[in-house]
Amino acid sequence: MTSLTDTASWRQLREHHERLATVHLGDLFAAEPGRGRRLVAGAAGIYADYSKHRVTDETLRLLFALARERGVERWRDRMFAGEPVNTSENRPAWHVALRAATPPPEVVATLAQMRSLVDRAHRWALRGANGRPLRTVINLGIGGSDLGPRMATRALRTLDAGRIRARFVANVDPADLDAALEGLDPETTCFIITSKTFKTVETLDNARRARAWLARTLGDPPDLAAHFIAVTANRDAARAWGIAADRVFPMWDWVGGRYSVWSAVGLPLALAVGMAAFDEFLDGARAMDEHFQTAPLESNLPAILALLGVWYGDFFGAQTHAVLPYAEDLRELPAYLQQLEMESNGKRVGRDGAPVDCATAPVVWGAAGTNGQHAFHQLLHQGTLLVPSDFIVPAQPATGTDPDAHRSLLANALAQSAALAFGGDDPAAPHRRCPGNQPSTTLVLPRLDPHSLGALLALYEHKVFVQGVVWGINSFDQWGVELGKAMANGLAPALGGREADGADSSTRALIARIRAAGEAD
Repeated sequence: MTSLTDTASWRQLREHHERLATVHLGDLFAAEPGRGRRLVAGAAGIYADYSKHRVTDETLRLLFALARERGVERWRDRMFAGEPVNTSENRPAWHVALRAATPPPEVVATLAQMRSLVDRAHRWALRGANGRPLRTVINLGIGGSDLGPRMATRALRTLDAGRIRARFVANVDPADLDAALEGLDPETTCFIITSKTFKTVETLDNARRARAWLARTLGDPPDLAAHFIAVTANRDAARAWGIAADRVFPMWDWVGGRYSVWSAVGLPLALAVGMAAFDEFLDGARAMDEHFQTAPLESNLPAILALLGVWYGDFFGAQTHAVLPYAEDLRELPAYLQQLEMESNGKRVGRDGAPVDCATAPVVWGAAGTNGQHAFHQLLHQGTLLVPSDFIVPAQPATGTDPDAHRSLLANALAQSAALAFGGDDPAAPHRRCPGNQPSTTLVLPRLDPHSLGALLALYEHKVFVQGVVWGINSFDQWGVELGKAMANGLAPALGGREADGADSSTRALIARIRAAGEAD
């Protein structure tokens, strides 16, 4: 395949950028007063205003040409067909099958298994070792086995019918589990061990500590089997650990962890909000899938967002992207998207094994509005960095929310996006000048409900996919993560007293310092 920077579209974009780089957003709006009504798109109930971007019709034409030249539509069709688009591991990335209108038989069976468990739990028929109903579930996972269900459960917390409370533990630091266990009754607490391999060190360490906590009240295994569920591809290891066969839910090699919230990895969410809401969550993602599959690139929302990211990262040199949900219940979304984007596209080698010749994934960060306005928005308004942003705004308040408070929240979101774009000047006080020209997209959800949340997450999944295709990288492996795991496994014995064979001088000195501090205590 032709190198990205050698393509005709890339060369034309580079020349176009030289002409547009100094044009201010204020000038673009002045030249076209109706710009804010024209540069918009919609999909699966989500309305996107991308008029506050430093682009013209020519920019967009060239970006769409680049996407076609890089084969975005062809790779999209391969992904939906279940072909092995994860090239380094020679397997599909078929997460879209988890929410398809006609899913594969194994997905149908797993959804039925989830439905049965959730129904029993909500009827108080799911009982612990002493016969009492299980009322709290704690998900033990990390990375994709934690971030998705954690974020979605928080986002949809108002749907909690008071049946099952869900908590989440990821960090191997015992303080994380200790905090989650605070105030809980072992007799009514259940743990979900979520690990594709059932070998994840952090997760299994937490599972052992959880079992010890239960045993102090309820006795030793196998009496504790009623308090554990597993979500894993390694069913034999889960059963050997002591989990009943009917409590083991499958994972598959063709679903990456950061794309797995639609599977049994989403069981904590389903237990918290019910299977009807979980079905709506899948429906929203499916609606976005159908849009991504069928809409021309010029009106294809995931493609538009992806190409705008390419424009800023590769031509303006932007190295960061802010995610600003104006909904407190979406406060976990930036962390979820950090993994989705940076683990997927934080790559420096292309599918062909050659180094890339462009920038790839930006650093993704953010926080819920309006909190961020009183923290980092100062840098956005008057700092020296170009920071494209996404404002995410539910138009309608959650049930029971004060309408006046919600209008205030919306007013802040709209004001911030306008101020970032157009700035403000005070000739008598230069230190008060805000130059503007900071680009942003505003995504308006009808409300924060399961359908809208599903559509929003699928939107970002497909955005990441399109960018990976344009950059020529594999968005579905994570070899850097694997390296860190392997090194940690090798160093753990050294911290316990063994020699740190092969370690560098800095690491050896740090091990000695840590061991000395521990011995001093």
